[in-house]
Amino acid sequence: MPVTQANPTLDPLSPDLLNRWRRIPVAVAVDLAPSQQISPQIRPLCPAGQQPRLCARAVTAYCVAPDFGAVLHAIGQTGPGQVLVIAAAGHATNAMIGDVLGGQLHAQGAAGIICDGAIRDTATLAGLADFSVYSRSVTPRGPTSAAHGAVNIAVSVGGCVVQPGDLILGDDDGLIALPVDRLAELIEAAEAKLVLEAEWSRRLAAGDPVSSIFGID
Repeated sequence: MPVTQANPTLDPLSPDLLNRWRRIPVAVAVDLAPSQQISPQIRPLCPAGQQPRLCARAVTAYCVAPDFGAVLHAIGQTGPGQVLVIAAAGHATNAMIGDVLGGQLHAQGAAGIICDGAIRDTATLAGLADFSVYSRSVTPRGPTSAAHGAVNIAVSVGGCVVQPGDLILGDDDGLIALPVDRLAELIEAAEAKLVLEAEWSRRLAAGDPVSSIFGID
C-alpha cells in the first residue's frame, strides 16, 4: 500500500502539566502505569548519565521494513515538543533512519527518535545536543524503498500501543507512553511517589532500620 497519512486533531497540553511531567523519572511512571511501558529492549543510544531526558508528544510512523516511506512522510510533521516514534516490528537488518534525517529532525527542534527497529550513523546521532535517541538495534545497512507505511496512526512499539499525541517519557532506564487522558490523573500520584521516596532516603540517612521504613516484619 502507498504511504497513508492521518492528521489527528490534538488538544494542546498545558505548560504547567508538561513541566510537572518533565520532573518524573520513567521508573516512577512505570510503577503507576506498567501497561504503558515500552519494552526495555528499545534502549537509549547514549551511555547512562549522558542520555538526554525525553518528554515529548508522539508522531508515529508505521514502517513496512525494509521500506522507510513512512519516516520520510513523518519528518515534516515532527517539530518542537514532539518525538518521532518509528514502528518497524523490530526489523534489525535495515536501518529506518540515520544522520541525514535525524539531523533534519534536530534542526526542526524535534525532541528525538524512538525506533522499534534499527538505526545507523549512531556517532552523529549521539552527538546531537538535547536530542534523545532510542532504538532496538543498530546496523549500517539502509532501507531499500520508500513507498509504503502510514503516519500518525496507532502503532505497536515495544509491546506498547502508542497513539499519536501520547506523551513519551524517556531517560536512562527506558521509555513509557502515557495517554493524554491519563496525564492529569497520574501526575499527582507520581509526585506523591517522589515525596515518599525522598522520605525513604531521609530516613535511611538518619539510620532508621530498613525493616521499619518498608514495613518488613
